[in-house]
Amino acid sequence: MDELRRFRLALVAWAAGGAGVGAAAAGARELAGSVRTIVLVEGNSDQVALEALATRYGRDLGAEGVAVVPLGGATSIGRFLDVCGPPGLGLPLAGLCDIGEERHFRRHLERVGLGSGLTHARLETLGFHVCVADLEDELIRALGAEGVRQVIEAQGELRPLHTFQGQPAQRGRPVEHQLRRFMGTHSGRKALYAQALVAHLDLERVPRPLERLLTHV
Repeated sequence: MDELRRFRLALVAWAAGGAGVGAAAAGARELAGSVRTIVLVEGNSDQVALEALATRYGRDLGAEGVAVVPLGGATSIGRFLDVCGPPGLGLPLAGLCDIGEERHFRRHLERVGLGSGLTHARLETLGFHVCVADLEDELIRALGAEGVRQVIEAQGELRPLHTFQGQPAQRGRPVEHQLRRFMGTHSGRKALYAQALVAHLDLERVPRPLERLLTHV
């Protein structure tokens, strides 16, 4: 297991608290010397998308000391800022969140002393970027509905998609909405399509939050 993966695991255990928190904190502190920046993202699909896009740009985030850390949900941002930010490791931070979770990020960034009265623009200056409405929405708009359908077909999931679209709750809804919902219907599907969609993305049409975040780090 490489050092960056060990660092991420120790960081997650430290943020979670519990009986092993002391050992986790010690482990994270010991491994933090190889980390230049921590990027806090909501879930695994965000991590997969960022790392895949960086690879397409010819970058290796791990080799650069950039640790992309999934929070396991935006409401955990406070605990992670406590261990990564000024109260804890004090490492440079960046992040990515959905627009519906922006308030959580803003409130806790201000709480740990990384700004006050933060606006959307000021968040970006700090390196924290917001998806509208979420990662899947950004990628679907970048590729277009037909491009996404082709990716789904390449994954051998065109029949499940058609079955999903035929459900009463989905009939009559915009195809972009159907595609976005389809990607969240099974565990692991969001991460699968995060990587597949990024692989097919025209680098001239990279969603702004992803492009700006990678530029920042």
